[in-house]
Amino acid sequence: LEREFAAMYDVPHAIACSSGTAALHLAVGAVDPDPGDEIITSPLTDFGTIIPILRQNAVPVFADVDPTTGILDPASVEKQISERTRAILLVHLFGVPAPMEDFQELAREHGLLLIEDCAQALLAEPEPGRYAGTYGDIGCFSLQQTKHITTGDGGLVITRDEALARRMRLFADKGWPRDTGERTNLFLAANYRMTELQAAVGRAQLTKLPDVVARRRRTAQALTAQLDSLTGLNPPALPGSVYWQYPMVIDPAAAGGGNATWVDALAAEGIPASAGYLHRPLYFTPVLAEGRTYGRSRFPLTSPPARKEWTYGPGLCPEAERLIDQTLVVIGWNENYTAADIDDIATAIRKVHAGLTQP
Repeated sequence: LEREFAAMYDVPHAIACSSGTAALHLAVGAVDPDPGDEIITSPLTDFGTIIPILRQNAVPVFADVDPTTGILDPASVEKQISERTRAILLVHLFGVPAPMEDFQELAREHGLLLIEDCAQALLAEPEPGRYAGTYGDIGCFSLQQTKHITTGDGGLVITRDEALARRMRLFADKGWPRDTGERTNLFLAANYRMTELQAAVGRAQLTKLPDVVARRRRTAQALTAQLDSLTGLNPPALPGSVYWQYPMVIDPAAAGGGNATWVDALAAEGIPASAGYLHRPLYFTPVLAEGRTYGRSRFPLTSPPARKEWTYGPGLCPEAERLIDQTLVVIGWNENYTAADIDDIATAIRKVHAGLTQP
């Protein structure tokens, strides 16, 4: 599985592990931050993006997102860089590729490692013919049951850097250098090994991935074509997206209501959708808002080891907060939708739009 995944992505190294969260932990473990060092990331993602940062005793620093995609905004990221920043961990949210040239330039300029969270973005293409996960120093992938392909749960990391690859392989196996024949542990690490059974399932799934992505793209683009004329709706239109979900950004004033109103109306038409993807930005979760990390110590958000006492509250990332509270509508997506399904979804959206916008 590792050889075949590396070949698909045209990279020399792929390491399998037990989950997408584990894959991200391998990446942060390879960064090897000191306690209190900082990793800049998104407030609009699964908490699995944040867990590895805290588990390596680093501080998650949140930058704001692009209001039209929910993807990290490079300009906001640059404002958060400090002398303690070690890495940028960006998320290709919903399978939409991030603007990788901007992030590559930013990482080079400031001497930072660049980690791509591709959990929702298998075979996403920031530019034609080149996959997300190959632009940064490390790409991280999920094979959890809701993703494009699955091993039940599982993950993979890829890199072109031999030293990073070796450290991640060790990090997945308790720091045990099995290749030397010595039973020892080189550094503190967990057991994130993928089982042979999961890998066998993954190999079978991997052969299906290009077709899964092609089918999702085809039906999503067909829906977008049917919605283009509706005022106040901004359906996804990026050709490199792999549509883990179908995110629409609405203008509440022009679309007749906010995302909660839209989701309720779509549900009445039999179309499952969610408002905002998350109930709140990740910095509002008790883990961070209340500092529930290691007991009640708030470590590593304390000074020392951090450069300041870290607290998180409303207004930290206003664009992310607005997407969650008002403008983001996420429709579930999969490769098995038919043309008739797309027509049904489009009909429901047009009906809701007419009902909310016409007096």
